Amino acid sequence: MIKNHHHFVIHKPWGMISQFVNPAKRKKRLLGELFNFPKGTMAIGRLDVPSEGLLLLTTDGKVSEAIRSSKYEKEYYVQVDGIITENQINQLKKGVEIGFNGKKYLTKPGKAAIIKDPNFPLRSQKIRDARHGPTSWVSICIREGKFRQVRKMTAAVGFPTLRLIRVRIGKIELGNLEVGGVLEVDSLM
Repeated sequence: MIKNHHHFVIHKPWGMISQFVNPAKRKKRLLGELFNFPKGTMAIGRLDVPSEGLLLLTTDGKVSEAIRSSKYEKEYYVQVDGIITENQINQLKKGVEIGFNGKKYLTKPGKAAIIKDPNFPLRSQKIRDARHGPTSWVSICIREGKFRQVRKMTAAVGFPTLRLIRVRIGKIELGNLEVGGVLEVDSLM
């Protein structure tokens, strides 16, 4: 008997928990508010509450496990506090030391580049304005996903993250999917 699975691409808004249940009973929005997902739907990985962008969902545990592996590159556009330089970009590419589970961890080498402002729609909570100093944008590509890793990486090179948007997982791109948008697809792999 062939079991049909469902797969979804969503644009997770800022302030939403990447789950269907709220174990801490925090007053935050949940994924189920975006769409009437079928029973057994799970998020593939997570984006923390202040992060936005591409999130994949599936009813197939094998697909979830494969996409969470290091086979799939994840790309993030990150707005940082200050004007980042090529020196810091090179540090991000080589790997930086961050804290993880109470220990020091050296991130694996990845890709990083300074990019132009991608002009994403404004989020529901204002970040800040030019009176607080300049900001810049970087693209960071990694194949791992430690807790708040990208935020810790930019902080490790002296540029705290102000806004983080995942734009790609493997070959699947966020594209122009509207904030809060849900797209059901035939396959994620």
